[in-house]
Amino acid sequence: MKITHIDTFPVQVQIHPQRAVRGSLGAHTTSPFLLLKIHTNEGIEGLGEVSCTPIWSGEDQVTADHFIRDFIAPMLRGEDPTHVERLTSKLRRTVAANPFTKAGVEMALWDILGKVAGLPLYRLFGGPVRDFVPTKFSVSGLEPEKAAELAAWAVAQGFTTMKVKVGIDPEGDVARVRAVREAIGPKVRLGVDANGGWSPRVAIQTIRRMQESAIYFAEQPVPPVDVTWMADVRNHVEVPIMADESVNTVQDAMNLARAGAADVLSIYVGKGGGLGMARKVAAVAEAAGLVSTVGSNLEMGVASAAMIHLAMATPSIAAEEFPCDILSPFFYEDDLLVEPLPIQAARAAPFERPGLGVELDEAKLKRYRVT
Repeated sequence: MKITHIDTFPVQVQIHPQRAVRGSLGAHTTSPFLLLKIHTNEGIEGLGEVSCTPIWSGEDQVTADHFIRDFIAPMLRGEDPTHVERLTSKLRRTVAANPFTKAGVEMALWDILGKVAGLPLYRLFGGPVRDFVPTKFSVSGLEPEKAAELAAWAVAQGFTTMKVKVGIDPEGDVARVRAVREAIGPKVRLGVDANGGWSPRVAIQTIRRMQESAIYFAEQPVPPVDVTWMADVRNHVEVPIMADESVNTVQDAMNLARAGAADVLSIYVGKGGGLGMARKVAAVAEAAGLVSTVGSNLEMGVASAAMIHLAMATPSIAAEEFPCDILSPFFYEDDLLVEPLPIQAARAAPFERPGLGVELDEAKLKRYRVT
């Protein structure tokens, strides 16, 4: 089997306005993503999603499309797509940085390999370690009363764990978390996510105040510029610290573990360049005595499928204690898949079909394509 060509599809799907994610890094109101298909001479196609936002990695639809068309596609043409690890190494040597772009391509290679093997990816990765993937809801950095309304809506849908976006303004952050706790009651687990919006001093002070609202984790309280900053925060608060923007690669995971800077690592398919790196980061976390969860850049259906397969088959992803951020149906106004993923409130599951197990709706792909 040989790769013949790659098609790319810039798309944009609106997020429900009342649920648009707003935090210390700005607002996420739409999906400026790139979908792709890797074609082979045997008629098997692999699907991928580049879930890129410039604020995260400096990538966007234009850069992703350019690198895939002008550098990655020529490099992959004529290659056997089932040689995923070898081709992933070539990807790293062909284009520097741009992890979400590489992840979209690598995702499509895994999709082809699963289809050739006749197995869903999570079975290809070793089989399930859980029956389904527990998930949590994310409450935007809204005014306290609006955040409370959204949190109450999420509970009504069936969510039992959620996090609140903070890191915007300490007083407003504390008020928002307090309002959400009052709205959801004492039984719903509640965390906070600052996206690196606080200094170490402010993080320590603010998290201590939020502990009065019974938060059970604080995600990325400080910027990812120095692991000692987060270690300092972890040593002065009584809730687990989750690393997100600080962990992209296995080297990042090792540095965090050595510094004692985190209790939990938030792993993305996109941040490190694909499913392969995500699984390696989870392995490093396990070796270091840490646990992981799956974080999100509000991926759409194709990448959400990859996230589910990752969480289904990875033992060190402690989704029961720290549920994953697999939420696309609760945020996007439409789905580009022929059959939406089985994602419900508080739980997600994969399809039992080979590869990623999903198929793009060609009519919707045409409707939401942008130029």
